[in-house]
Amino acid sequence: MNYNLERSFMRVVQLLCAVFFLVFNLSFSMGQEEDIVVLVRADDMGSSRSANYACLESFEKGIVKSIEIMVPCAWFEEAVQLVKDRKEIDMGVHLTLTSEWTNIKWRPLTYCPSLTDSDGYFHPNINSLKNSDWKIEEMEQELRAQIELAKRKIPHISHLTEHMGCLSFSKETQDLLKRLAAEYGLKVKDNTLIPFPGWSGADLTIYEKQAHLLKAMQELQPGRYLLIEHPAYNDFEAQGMGHVGYENVAEDRIGVLKAFTNEDIIRLIKERNIKLISYRDL
Repeated sequence: MNYNLERSFMRVVQLLCAVFFLVFNLSFSMGQEEDIVVLVRADDMGSSRSANYACLESFEKGIVKSIEIMVPCAWFEEAVQLVKDRKEIDMGVHLTLTSEWTNIKWRPLTYCPSLTDSDGYFHPNINSLKNSDWKIEEMEQELRAQIELAKRKIPHISHLTEHMGCLSFSKETQDLLKRLAAEYGLKVKDNTLIPFPGWSGADLTIYEKQAHLLKAMQELQPGRYLLIEHPAYNDFEAQGMGHVGYENVAEDRIGVLKAFTNEDIIRLIKERNIKLISYRDL
């Protein structure tokens, strides 16, 4: 009798375990289906009027959740007016130590001759900066000025990013970024985010960019991704931007704007339950 009771009891336990295992796996797989997170970031607000309004449109009508502002640039003050009272927009300081375009340049806010070329402009790229006689003290002084001006003008600034990866070339500069972020209470890049699969590029048409982003979103697997691009308009101002090897800036960046605001892409994101986040959510 006791033996039969014990066998019955064991069968009940096994059945409960099997049910639990089935429910657990079903819940886990369903959770995995929904566990697609993308931080969509629009860079270079402040660099041009074209970028200012395209970044704003990408947020208001599209999938962008964080916007990066370049403080030393010519259209920074207009960008401030557009976002200073828009606390729903997650804004980041796009720390700037390079000035890449041929026909428009920007200078530092502070006196830092080790960070500039012979004309007083920031160097055109990271290699030029890295190979110059840069001084960490001047770099810190300039970055502090950019952060403090941005925070004073846009109090809801939440994070720091780097224009062209300008602090990525040495441990000393990377440590400086972390230290400034901690001191000013701002977030920095999350190394757990996976770079979003390639979909854009200066050699692609407007329609190809939209199709490629739609396909990338369709095929996205569970994970946490970082999508960075540069929206702008194909207007008279943006057509004057560029450098050797990248002359079609306006054509390229209007394609980014169209992809970011594409209705099919927005619909697919909702259908797949892809969660769009900002730096605030990290």
